[in-house]
Amino acid sequence: MGVRSAAARTAALLLGAGTAAVAAGRYAGDAALKQVPGRPPPGEPRITVHDVGTGTVSLTRTPATLQPGTHGLAGKDGLHVVVGPVVADVSHPHDLVVRRVERVTHGTLAPGARVWLTPEVHRGDPRTALGLDHTDVEVPGEMGPLPAWFLPGDRDTWVIAVHGPGTTREHALVLMPFLHRMRLPVLAVAHRGDPAAPRPPHGISHFGAREWRDVDAALAHALDHGARRAVLLGWSTGATMALLTALDSPHAGRVSGLVLDAPVLDWPAVVRVRAARRLPGPLIPLAVRAAEGRTGLTTGGLLAAADPARLRVPTLLVHGREDPLTPPGPVRQLADARPGLVTLRSVRGAGHSSSWNADPQGYEEALRRFLTPLM
Repeated sequence: MGVRSAAARTAALLLGAGTAAVAAGRYAGDAALKQVPGRPPPGEPRITVHDVGTGTVSLTRTPATLQPGTHGLAGKDGLHVVVGPVVADVSHPHDLVVRRVERVTHGTLAPGARVWLTPEVHRGDPRTALGLDHTDVEVPGEMGPLPAWFLPGDRDTWVIAVHGPGTTREHALVLMPFLHRMRLPVLAVAHRGDPAAPRPPHGISHFGAREWRDVDAALAHALDHGARRAVLLGWSTGATMALLTALDSPHAGRVSGLVLDAPVLDWPAVVRVRAARRLPGPLIPLAVRAAEGRTGLTTGGLLAAADPARLRVPTLLVHGREDPLTPPGPVRQLADARPGLVTLRSVRGAGHSSSWNADPQGYEEALRRFLTPLM
């Protein structure tokens, strides 16, 4: 009886450990799918502000805080600060990074604040942030009305801009002055899960596999309001939505080009990166399995849906060399599969969706060369 009791206790412990592991995987997998605009993407570590000087800020040294260029720092209660390049010629501890403070958009930057880096460098709308006249419009979406900004232009090719996780349509503001100079109308659309937009079931992301229908709705709206053609421009899962729209929309024939910045094609890789910040290595596959169950996606589903053989329009692919979320393999495969149609721009030092931030002039020049024949 003693042996049997010991065996029963061991079995119960193993069963309990297994149940706990599955629960932990489910927790991490679900957390990786919940993307709240205006907050860091799931699992993204917060950065500590250690000191604020005259025109500078000292931050915890991380791959994110070492990125070149100009970025936003976001925090609680709407804190938003624009920081410039790393300052190399000041004395500081080796575990810190000093960056220039270009402007404080909202709130007060103080030591001890917990912040995160964002590619959004503007707050507000095109008028308040940039002095550009625009119209607030509503796009009839599959789940309900989608708020959008329309920036007018003289041309009949529109640019439809689609943001990714952890950002809002304010991300598109970084390119609006450039697109306005090109005289291109711009429609920056919110999608399901955004403020004032319909909430998706259970509040989870499907990495663009369902959300692309909101981009299709924006495309239909543009065609109904004077656009003859459209270029779809997206970041991260927004880029995935743009790609799927160009492949599967009934209006795909009116899409004249794609700009895909850090498209998410290998969604399990994103879940693994995010889960690794919450779980020990052996449990990470459980997070991927849990995410697969919640979304209904197969591990290769997005790659299959984004079959490059189906691509019919010129495409500019942009990828940051230091991107921690989207591995370069699927991006390069897409470029290599259609060398006459797809151009890949790799940006040194750039993280996820922050290639413009790392090199605004180079980014806009590449975009100018790509867009000019399409106008």
